[in-house]
Amino acid sequence: MAMVEWRIQGREFANCNCAYGCPCQFNALPTYGSCEAVNGFQIDKGNFGDVALDGLRTVAIYKWPGPVHLGNGAMQLVIDERADAKQRDALVRILSGQETDDMATMWWIYSAMCPTKLEPLFKSIRLEMDLKARSAQLVVAGMIESSGEPIRNAVTGAEHAASISLPHGFEYRVAQVASGTSKVTGKISLDLRKSHAHFADINLSQKGVLDEAAA
Repeated sequence: MAMVEWRIQGREFANCNCAYGCPCQFNALPTYGSCEAVNGFQIDKGNFGDVALDGLRTVAIYKWPGPVHLGNGAMQLVIDERADAKQRDALVRILSGQETDDMATMWWIYSAMCPTKLEPLFKSIRLEMDLKARSAQLVVAGMIESSGEPIRNAVTGAEHAASISLPHGFEYRVAQVASGTSKVTGKISLDLRKSHAHFADINLSQKGVLDEAAA
């Protein structure tokens, strides 16, 4: 059976437990040995075959006991409750790495490294992002409270601007680095405080990052 063609263009806010910069972005081991993260996605324009995904939001929660590539992780997806049945199915499939070339996207890789997949939840997602200002608010009532802000100079308090460029990345081409704080409760719990966060424009298909994402 032919693979369903899909594409998602939008923005991402991610917060993990690593120190600013996140060694995982550089093929190094995570700062504290384990990997925990919450990622919010705003889809500005998207489709899964003939199913439109414009304007929808999703969240992915991950927790690994060690580096991602060693597996044994757990994951849970939160899908925008505004999505209809076809849109819900499409987003779950995309964020679970289905209908995707092997290792083409972060969703494929993270899903492959998470043998424990909790049932997706369908909830109201509030996600506000300003990539230029490096600020974000991600809220799922009763479950997730996450925020991003600029890293501050320890002496002067001035905003510190830094970015990561991954010409061959599976998630983005360029990300703006920030400071994130997240509290996640439920079957996967996270408590992240002033740890690595990043903002990125995403432009993905079943084949991976599309080069226009660098623009």
